[in-house]
Parts: sequence; structure tokens; C-alpha cells
Amino acid sequence: MAGLLAIFGLAGNPAAAAEPVVKVLQVDGIISPATSDFITRGLKQAADEGAVLAVIELDTPGGLDTSMRSIVRQILAAPIPVASFVSPGGARAASAGTFILYASHIAAMTPASNLGAATPVSIGGPGPEQAPEAGGENKKTDGGTLAHKAANDAAAYIRSLAQLRGRNADFAERAVLEARSLSAPEALKAGVIDVVAASVEDLLARIDGRQVKLDSGATITLSTAGARIERLAPDWRTRILSLVANPQVALILMMVGIYGLFFELTSPGAALPGVAGLICLLLGLYAFQMLPVNWAGVGLIAAGTAMMIAEAFLPSFGALGVGGIIAFILGGLFLTDTGIPGFDLSVPFLIGIAIVSAALIMAIGALAARAHKRAVVSGREEMPGLPGVVSSVGEDGVVYAEIRGENWRVQCKEPLSPGDAIQVVALDGLILQVIRVRAGGGTAMRSKGERHVL
Repeated sequence: MAGLLAIFGLAGNPAAAAEPVVKVLQVDGIISPATSDFITRGLKQAADEGAVLAVIELDTPGGLDTSMRSIVRQILAAPIPVASFVSPGGARAASAGTFILYASHIAAMTPASNLGAATPVSIGGPGPEQAPEAGGENKKTDGGTLAHKAANDAAAYIRSLAQLRGRNADFAERAVLEARSLSAPEALKAGVIDVVAASVEDLLARIDGRQVKLDSGATITLSTAGARIERLAPDWRTRILSLVANPQVALILMMVGIYGLFFELTSPGAALPGVAGLICLLLGLYAFQMLPVNWAGVGLIAAGTAMMIAEAFLPSFGALGVGGIIAFILGGLFLTDTGIPGFDLSVPFLIGIAIVSAALIMAIGALAARAHKRAVVSGREEMPGLPGVVSSVGEDGVVYAEIRGENWRVQCKEPLSPGDAIQVVALDGLILQVIRVRAGGGTAMRSKGERHVL
């Protein structure tokens, strides 16, 4: 009886019987718009499914400032506790990863990992200038001043996160201004992180019972010991976004889009190049709006492409083509300045794309120009030279022939008989002037829409 009451008691209290769940989001690589989208959706899924904790398993060399700030905002607004765990061994949370670590409710690292080096090259180009040497003078260029302002802004931002979570704010500032780094034991000793753990399971055991205060003001006591771990790996959407949200891929998509639309305009009716070109162009523009691009660079790329297209039709003796290539390369150089390997466009890449673009566009333009210069051959103009077969000869001498599946009245200087093979030589109103090619006879056979006599 007691067992039955216990069963019904548990059935009446699902919360007591529910097993705690921890969602683990795996982030490996550069912090990009795709990473931001993945973490945003992962935190929402964790909250919707009633997870007691969301763990961001982090291994990153840094990333884009805009994506990092978007992730930090999502962590601060999360309705459940969020832990960032630098894992596995040998992983790092450099640059943007340090900001994410500081923003999380729980900051943890695995042995043989490190964090820091958060100088904001992704938002200001080169790092802040060092203090002048003794007896020297610190003369900042405009670029140095901008970098100094960007670094101070980032330092204030990470200091505010450190103060919010009660962590070492001095190191946070030095990580930005001086690119300082710490190993896991050093970070724990300095009060930068909360826990050093060997694995996610070890982390959950170590933080069990810890109280966490959410930004909403609620205080939650973590119950994570023995919790069921559910890992969320990047899905197909994240992988596609990671591919598209790359300046090199975005530029190639935009150029393919321009090629496709240009080919469609020069050869109407092909359909496939136009459809594929429109899709690629929209994907490229979507990628550019996700990335921190300089729109002056986009404008130069568009102007360079327009000049290369014009070169195919205007007698500029190469001036437009060369100018277009130069504008294209300059636009690519101005397009991004992230300082992140793989996220900036290199000069060899731009030169290669420009040369291939010029060659393709000029080839398509030359074919289109040649087609426009060719005489129109359709309707009456295409009749001379067509073969046919005499279909009937009337008592009054009127002769009809089948030409391309149509019955035409024909005239010939020679007498014609049904089945004779003929060829059109001229038109006289609606009467075709023909010559006899071969005398007919026998049975008729249709081949490729025409009737021949054997």
C-alpha cells in the first residue's frame, strides 16, 4: 500500500520525479554570426525545455566584436544560469572568448587551457599604442587614436562584466589593454574563473549547490550533481551560416550572382543562370549585412564590376577594364578589416577573382555583341534553303508542298510530281519559288518532322 502511495505521490508531483537536464552547447572556432545564432537558439531551447543549466563548451581564438556582444547580451538576458567552460584540454578562450567567459554566471576551465589576449583587433585594427619611451614623445596617428578609443571601450566593457560577476576586473582590463593571458590554475588563483574541472561531469559535480543570481534578480541554487547531459552540436543551419558568413565566400557568391544576371540579360530565356544568379546575389548581400563590412568597399566592388561589364560593349581600349579591376581590388581591401585569419580578403585572392571576373564578363559580352551584330533569321528570312516534299499537284497545275510540317503553295520551272524532294530558293508573296532536288516515288517516311520519299 505504501508503495502504491509512493507511486501515486510521485505521479502527482512530476517536478520531484523529473531528472535535472543540462544542455551543453559546443562552440569550436571563430566567434562569428553563425556562432551567435547557434548560441541564441541553444539558450532559448534550453530555457524552453526546462534545463537547470546551459553550458557553453568553448574553444576559440576570438572572433568578431559584433557577434561577441550579441552572445554576451543573450547570456545576460538568459532566464537560466549559463556556464562557460573552456574545454577540452589545450583549448583557449582568447579575445572574444574572454568576454563570453566573464559574462557567464559560472566561469570554468579545464587543466592545460588558457584565456586572455583580448586586445580588440577585430574592432579597431591594430592594438593600442604603447606608452612612449623615456624622453620620447607619443605621437598618435588617426589610426592609433581610433585603436586607442576602441581598446578603452572594450576595457570598460569587460570591466563592467567583471564587476557584475564579482571577478578580477584588473586582469580583465589588462587582458584588453596589454593582451595578457593566464593559464587555468593562474586564472583560478587570481579570481578570474570559479572552477577548474576535468570534464563537464566534473564541473557539474563541483558547482552543485552553488547559488547563482540571474540578471532578473532571482537567485537559483544549482542542482547539477548527476544531471542528464544533452549536447547540442551545430546543425545544418549553423554550418550553412558559417560558410556563407565568410567574406571570401560572400564575395564569390556576389560575383556569381552578377555573372548569372549578366548572362541572363544578354541571353534572355535561359532562365537557369538568372535564377541561380539572383539566389547567389541575395545570399552574398545577406552575408554582407551580417558581417562588419565597410560599405564603401562594397560600392567599389560594384563599380569595378560595372566598369568591367562596360568594357565588353564600349570601345574604351581597355581603360574601363583596367579601372574596373583596380576598383574591384581596392574595394576588396576596404571591405573588411577584422584582423582575424580567414576573415580578411588577401591581395592574391582579390587579384585572382578580379582577373577571372574580367575574363568571364568580357567573354560573355563578346558573345552577346557578336549575336547582336548577326542578321536576324526568323519568319520569312529563314525560308530560303529549307527542304520540302511535294504533297499534291492539282488538275489546274497548282502544286502544294509540305515544308516543316506546313503546306505551302510552290512554283517551279520544272514539272513536279507528288513525292519530289524540293528546296526553297525565294518567296513571292505567299508562294514559294523552289527547285527540284530529287524526283520522288515510292512510300513516304517522316523523319525529324519532315517527310521524305524513298
